[in-house]
Amino acid sequence: MSSLVHAPKLRTLEALAELRPAWARAGRRVVWTNGCFDLLHVGHIRSFQEAKALGDILVVGLNSDASVRAIKGPLRPVVCQEDRAEMVAALEAVDFVTIFDESDPVAAISKLRPDIHCKGADYAGGRRPVPEREVVESYGGEIRFLPLHEGRSTSGLIGRIAAAYGVEPCR
Repeated sequence: MSSLVHAPKLRTLEALAELRPAWARAGRRVVWTNGCFDLLHVGHIRSFQEAKALGDILVVGLNSDASVRAIKGPLRPVVCQEDRAEMVAALEAVDFVTIFDESDPVAAISKLRPDIHCKGADYAGGRRPVPEREVVESYGGEIRFLPLHEGRSTSGLIGRIAAAYGVEPCR
């Protein structure tokens, strides 16, 4: 299957920002979630479905390869950004995918201004900092925390693969 099949879902942040006023005029709620999504797994799929249920348009921000390396280390990502973007775009719940270079989505969210910004429940209750909170609240958006799906994580998956082949997983 050619990557062109899902090309309409792959957009620059600037292109999405141009569409945003029309979505607002039509009363469509825009939901944003973001991450590395390296080694796509069922936890990601469930989170996308849960995020989509909160609004009308789900935009997934995908960390670029450079930002994944900055966050996760030099051995990541396992899958390049173009392939990760195409896989995420292929999912029914996802309306658009955009790639961003920063370690956090603050600049992207500032530009798109989604109605709802979704984070994992591991950020709820101040357990982990939410650097984008200030910008989301500044324009009247809201942050929602999605449930975690125990036993489903890319790091755990990489660890199990490494153990199966008798190698030390990357950290």
